[in-house]
Amino acid sequence: MSIDRTAETWREDWALQPMDRPESRDQFKLATEIMDIMEQGIVVWSADGLCELFNARVHEVLDLGDGELGIGTSRGEFRRMAAQRGLLSEEAAKAAARGEAENVAVSFDLTLPGGRVVLASGRPAESGSYVITFTDVTDARRAEREVASAMATADAAEATTRTALAAQQARAAEMSHLSELDEWLQSCKTLQELYMIVTKFMSRVMTGTYGELYIFSSTRDVLDGVGSWSGDQLNRHIAPDSCWALRRGRHYIHDPAGISFVCGHVDHPPEEDFPGEYLCIPIVAHGDTVGLLHVRFESSDYCGERLRDAETFTIRCAEHISMAVANVRLRDELHDQSIRDPLTGLYNRRHFMSCLRREMTLADRQGTALSLMSFDADGFKTFNDSHGHDAGDMVLRKLADCLADLFDAREVCCRLGGEEFAVLLPGHDADAARAVAERVRKAVSAMPLTYGSETLPNVTISIGVATYPDSATEAQLLIKRADQALYAAKEAGRNRVESAAPPGAEASRERPEADRPVGDESDETAAPGGTGAA
Repeated sequence: MSIDRTAETWREDWALQPMDRPESRDQFKLATEIMDIMEQGIVVWSADGLCELFNARVHEVLDLGDGELGIGTSRGEFRRMAAQRGLLSEEAAKAAARGEAENVAVSFDLTLPGGRVVLASGRPAESGSYVITFTDVTDARRAEREVASAMATADAAEATTRTALAAQQARAAEMSHLSELDEWLQSCKTLQELYMIVTKFMSRVMTGTYGELYIFSSTRDVLDGVGSWSGDQLNRHIAPDSCWALRRGRHYIHDPAGISFVCGHVDHPPEEDFPGEYLCIPIVAHGDTVGLLHVRFESSDYCGERLRDAETFTIRCAEHISMAVANVRLRDELHDQSIRDPLTGLYNRRHFMSCLRREMTLADRQGTALSLMSFDADGFKTFNDSHGHDAGDMVLRKLADCLADLFDAREVCCRLGGEEFAVLLPGHDADAARAVAERVRKAVSAMPLTYGSETLPNVTISIGVATYPDSATEAQLLIKRADQALYAAKEAGRNRVESAAPPGAEASRERPEADRPVGDESDETAAPGGTGAA
């Protein structure tokens, strides 16, 4: 420790006895030893800014050379030296100047050329002196940086984990929604039910969107609007070439910020930019495009990453909808084949019997009438023998077309086998059913027939009518009563309508030989046409 002060001054500052006394010298020596063995460098500046005391450690801590610090060195000179050596940053220089000017406690770091960091802490003394300690905090600062880096790394890892967890939860929610959609779609019995479920599902899951579902018509020249959500702008029909997705064969995202063009089916002038973002996705089933899903993202919530995720989810929904449409269509085709007569397209005997039992149950429950009309072509065996079985098949198809023109879906038209037909008339009593039968008889009689270039003679039919429950209370018996009325019409001269006789009054009647059906009439899968070949 260096000292250049009078004994009287030290007696004032340190409260020691005058230095000429032995005990005072011993105390001063002890104080000097204590300062020199401290880890910190110490400098004491007088009130007038001169160095009046420092310990030996300060040279080692600050890497000071000879003559850079001594008793009497001014504080300003020492600060300029520190600045020239690069020890003082701009912030540290300001702190040092503030401590000197305001005589207040300050603290700042010094960075030595070798990379070590020294903490400078200054405090004013009661005597007017200013004491600064210099502590090597290189290891401490390094540890702080490492801790800060570790915390930053941990925060980044936590943020990454949270992002990954949120993404995983979003994917899990999507999978749950898709699984729920699949469950509902697989439960659909008809395409109309499927369209309803799709629109309801999308409106609940894709909130803030507007959507439309289109399906190709049977002629494939237009797409029919079958459902929409969050709006009433559904087009009844759109042209296939009005959508860029259908023309390009893949999904199309309209992005106003990119190179995009408005689809023709969107209600917006094509020469003007559409302000919103929308998505068109072809509905493809087994490689065949069957429809179109159009979704607009109208809510301001859909932007950035959320918009991209919503578009991806919508595309996945379209894939599941495509498979469901394909499955329902295939199921409908198979079911239709199982209940239809392949020659005429009318229902077959099996489906007719099922409908008859169902309608009888409904008639009982609702207290309504139900009638059955049974007829066949007069002299059909002779017609086949004269004109050939191909001509006979043509006649059967014409009879089916005539029935299709006269009846709607409420009535059930059936080909029982051979040239035998039946029509189920819900809500018709005996008089109403007889009037309908007369209309059918007249329509068939007036039906022109040509086969190739040959004009064929007109065909007539004989019709028998039975009513539930007046004629019979069981399905098979009701059919029998209608057949007996049919045989009565044949015996009465053909080309006429007869109603079933009251129960107990009917007589056993056989069909005339010329009118017997060709083939086995007991076979409900009897062949189309007059050949009797199934």
